[in-house]
Amino acid sequence: MPRNQIPVGLLSSFAFRGSGGITCVTLLASKTTVLPYFFKCASVFLLSMVKFFAGPIAGVSIGLNYMLTLGLTVAGMMTTVLIISSVGQAWALHQRRRRQLKGKPVFTKRSRNIVRFFRRFGMPGIAFLTPILFSPIGGTVIATQLHVPRLRIFLHMLWSAMFWGAAFTMISVRFSHLPFFHH
Repeated sequence: MPRNQIPVGLLSSFAFRGSGGITCVTLLASKTTVLPYFFKCASVFLLSMVKFFAGPIAGVSIGLNYMLTLGLTVAGMMTTVLIISSVGQAWALHQRRRRQLKGKPVFTKRSRNIVRFFRRFGMPGIAFLTPILFSPIGGTVIATQLHVPRLRIFLHMLWSAMFWGAAFTMISVRFSHLPFFHH
């Protein structure tokens, strides 16, 4: 088949200079192999954005390797942290004004407990509990509501995502022989 008849999405070329001159290599990828792999990766990424521990379980159950599952899980959580911390301040101000207009108290029993926890353990405590107790969205909203700087939120959530991602992925790989992980 001539080169001009191959669909553009399936053709990938690169050139490198060897001792004999320039060599051009063309790779063809089938749609049947690329799209399912992309959807597998996307599902782990998107699950990790909402429920962190679901990413490693999904990654191992659909056959992704340890490092790819870990990377997609961490990337999913950190994408959520970046998005929520970016719009979080405006959202927190909106929520506070809405509560005041309705005549509701600004501090509830739940918010007092969160502030007490924050005073005792700080941002490292919130980051540590975010993947297992809160969700990436919940932990970031809490940190944003407490006026933690964005860089500090991002750094603490990063180490937490890496730690818990490695732990959950390792546990998922270790127990992948169970029927729960098979189709």
